Amino acid sequence: MKRINGISKIVLVGLVSLSSVAALSACSQNTPEANVSQSPVAEAPEAPPANSPAVTASPDAAASGTIVELASTNDSFKTFTKAVEAADLTETLSAQGPYTVFAPTDAAFEALPDGVVDNLLKPENKDQLVQLLTYHVVPGEVTSSQIKPGEVVTVEGTPVNIQVDSASSAVKVNDATVTQPDIEASNGVIHAVDKVILPPQT
Repeated sequence: MKRINGISKIVLVGLVSLSSVAALSACSQNTPEANVSQSPVAEAPEAPPANSPAVTASPDAAASGTIVELASTNDSFKTFTKAVEAADLTETLSAQGPYTVFAPTDAAFEALPDGVVDNLLKPENKDQLVQLLTYHVVPGEVTSSQIKPGEVVTVEGTPVNIQVDSASSAVKVNDATVTQPDIEASNGVIHAVDKVILPPQT
């Protein structure tokens, strides 16, 4: 896809040797039903059925704020909030959902090569930014106690690989680690991660 090529070009400006960035150079139209196993949430981008045991809303969900509102008031998500606004995803992530968002912290964005974030925030790169951000969003609300290992299809359309350490219960999403789980909102839950998750090579 041209959108993935755009992300690859932006990232490669600041980083030549990072092999994971090269994974953005191509992307096919994936069918969500393909290559998915042990998914703890529904495969479609819409909100999953209410009777799905792995997608039940938490009784402690914060009625006072949506995902976007909570992210905007959290000092760790300033860049993420700015990116959501630039991608015109504010309304989407403020909708009923529910959604599970693996939100990169400011430190995660700062770890990207110089200039990458600034380039992604430019209006002409909006499509690439949307592609990248929706790869961090999974349909349905899945708290840390409900997360299961396996591949889970994102709103972007391709899956992320969830890993759960049996000893420590630490959760990884591809190569990113969840550093702050269960920031509960009225329309889902946020799990802070320490890396920006890049779409895989397809």
